[in-house]
Amino acid sequence: MILVTGGAGFIGSNFVLDWLATHDEPLVNLDKLTYAGNLASLSSLAKDSRHIFVQGDIADGALIASLLEKHQPRAIVHFAAESHVDRSIHGPEAFLQTNIIGTFQLLQSARHFFAGLSGDAAAQFRFLHVSTDEVYGSLAPDAPAFTEHHPYEPNSPYSASKAASDHLVRAWHHTYGLPVLTTNCSNNYGPLQFPEKLIPLMIHRALKGEDLPVYGDGQNVRDWLYVGDHCTAIRCVLEKGNLGETYNIGGRAEMKNLDVVHTLCDLLDELRPKTKGVSYRDQIRFVTDRPGHDRRYAIDSTRIATELEWKPSETFATGLRKTVQWYLDHENWVENVTSGAYRQWTQLNYKEREQDNLVEQK
Repeated sequence: MILVTGGAGFIGSNFVLDWLATHDEPLVNLDKLTYAGNLASLSSLAKDSRHIFVQGDIADGALIASLLEKHQPRAIVHFAAESHVDRSIHGPEAFLQTNIIGTFQLLQSARHFFAGLSGDAAAQFRFLHVSTDEVYGSLAPDAPAFTEHHPYEPNSPYSASKAASDHLVRAWHHTYGLPVLTTNCSNNYGPLQFPEKLIPLMIHRALKGEDLPVYGDGQNVRDWLYVGDHCTAIRCVLEKGNLGETYNIGGRAEMKNLDVVHTLCDLLDELRPKTKGVSYRDQIRFVTDRPGHDRRYAIDSTRIATELEWKPSETFATGLRKTVQWYLDHENWVENVTSGAYRQWTQLNYKEREQDNLVEQK
């Protein structure tokens, strides 16, 4: 038995589905079901007794303690987090509450639970904390990619809150002996991602005939990691990772944001063509850049490749094609998750910027 936090979110739900497709071992899935948590993503597990869902908050120490006592998991895999940079700019308090206080409460509960274990149960227990490359800050165009020893330089409320949670995990290992593992991943994409992040947002808006807002000049660079590859990497770290260590997980796919949007538009032109040969590229609009927008992220995943023998199986081209096809095949899923609250959010975040500086792509 393992305990997964945030298992109804994007990466968490993909991990839960992947775990139960490759393991007979059951899991407890704890999720608060905020706007980004969606049980419809797990509908295929509705009658699977190996999947035990609990709606709750990781900041609820009493709930966490009771779940650990009842289910006696051999590991905690901690995905639960507020994770959208733009939302953290507009409302940072929720990020501090979930990412810092929530992680603290989870660590405390895990610490007390671990203290009561002995023998094989104690030797096998793991606390795996899933984090982000954004804690490292921004890279110059020609700078070496982030390694696990890169200094932390977070530039947004989101990345600062994740950096704080990383430090807490490290401290609970060195101070209390909690057997922890940390992963820092690059930008994930794939099925079941809430359409506020770049790739699903562009697919959603393109199909609705809306503008495709690209921040600044579109030259910001990210390393893209297919979510299925991320799930296999997490399983690999959980099974073989060295206690107290950090593993960077990247997709080996650095891309400029504008190039990502162009590629998406070209795939949609192929898979869902518009009439009269009109391209989805015509919907691209540049909008005012967001505050503190990091110019480049890049992950050096040499350590996990050499020590744990993991590497991504998808290229950006193959992973993106799978992703676009999934969204085309699951338009009802997208419509169900894009509630009125989501529409208000997109108007708040993107309409302001479009009004500030609307420039058509030439």
